[in-house]
Parts: sequence; structure tokens; C-alpha cells
Amino acid sequence: MQLRAIFYKQIIHLLLLSTGVIINFVNAAELNSLNFLTESYPPYNFEENGQLKGVGVDLLISASNKANSPISANAIKLQPWARAYREALKQPGTVLFSTTKTAEREPLFKWVGPISSTRIVALAKKSSGITIQRDTDLKQHDILAIRDDVGEQLLISAGVPKGKIKLGTNAESIIKRLQSDRVKIWVYEENVARWFLKQSGLNSADYEVVHVLTESEVYYAFNQSVDDSLVKKLQDAIEQVKSEKAENGKTIYENILAKYN
Repeated sequence: MQLRAIFYKQIIHLLLLSTGVIINFVNAAELNSLNFLTESYPPYNFEENGQLKGVGVDLLISASNKANSPISANAIKLQPWARAYREALKQPGTVLFSTTKTAEREPLFKWVGPISSTRIVALAKKSSGITIQRDTDLKQHDILAIRDDVGEQLLISAGVPKGKIKLGTNAESIIKRLQSDRVKIWVYEENVARWFLKQSGLNSADYEVVHVLTESEVYYAFNQSVDDSLVKKLQDAIEQVKSEKAENGKTIYENILAKYN
């Protein structure tokens, strides 16, 4: 029995040592060893001619170079938002962008940024005659939103019944339903919504903001497992990109923004 007890102690000791090695490996990992996920959310992140680009993509690549841990666009995975969001919550070592920071989401991730300012709005055709004075007025309408997007979360927080929130998986499917006039309001990030309207061959000027739900910022959202040193490493590098001047006298960050205006 004594020999067996000694054997078990040795096994436990070895397991603890191996766990320590794993922990040290995680702590020593570089930014480019993490799993970066994004969605089609132009102008912040999107695919064009098979290449990922956008403010969030370019900022990440530039900052990772400053941090001596370069990330290429090819290493970033493009996924539907709901899938990427759930993976970022559950999978260690995962980073999701561009993610709107809200009170509900803040404790769920570690945050780096901001990437850009943003506002989530209710859009409707100008010809609809819809007016919204306050969040509670939204309860009177059926409203389109993307599943697990901040728009859906804000509608729920405003007390809109779930049965009146008509969910889709992407902007293209939402726009088709908006065009049918069966549902007249779409809650989404304003710049992104207008981008997709134009891509669909529609005149963005035919749509107006009938209500602003929130003005916020979008960030890189790190799974809670990621070591704080890596979070700080990217944050410091982003601050460098935002302050360092390029040859034209503008900051590197200002030049990134100008590419997508």
C-alpha cells in the first residue's frame, strides 16, 4: 500500500509538472498563435476578391507587426457572426472582431481597442413614415436583426418581445426581407448597413435613421483564457499605430481609416 501511495504521488507530481509546462506555454505564446475570427462587417472587416480587408483587419496587421508578432490576413478566419461569437466565448485562445462593446458583453471578454467609433441605429425607408421617439416605441414594430448581433441584444434590453424581432444570419438575407416591406425596420450598425445596401444595388439615401439605439465603439474581443500580457501587447501596439506618423504627416491609423471612407 505504501508503494502504491508513493507511485500515485509521483504520477500527480508529473501531472502538475506537465500542467505547469502547458500554462507556461500559453503564457509565452505570441499574438500570431491565437485564433482570430471575423465576419463580413464592412468597412471594418470584409472579403473582396478573396482577400480580407477593412479597418479592423488593417489595424490588426499593422499593430501585430509593431508587436513583432505579425498576423497575415490569410490567418484570419471569416465566419457567420453567430458562429464566430459563440466560438470566441467558448474556445480558449480565440479573438473576435470587430465587436461592439456593451455593458452586457463587457465581462465576457478581454477587450483591446477601440478599432473605431460606431452607432447602432434603426433604419427604415424614408417613404415608410415611421417615427421612433424612444427605445420603448420599438415594441410596436416587427424589427429585423442579425442573430447574436448587438442589435438583437439592444432590442431585447429595450423590452422588445422576442416574437417581434425577426432574425437573420447575414445582412444580405435581411435586406431581401426589408425590400419586401413585410418588415420595415432594420437595427444594425449604420455604416455597415449602408455599405450592404449599396452592395445590393440599392440607394442608401432612400433609407433614414429613425432612431439611434446606442453610440459605442468596436473592439477586438479576447476569450477570457488569453494571458493578460498578450492583451496588453496588442493594446500597446495599437496605441503606437494611432500615434506614429506616416510619411504624409498623418498617423498610420488615420491612413487606414482614409482607405475605407
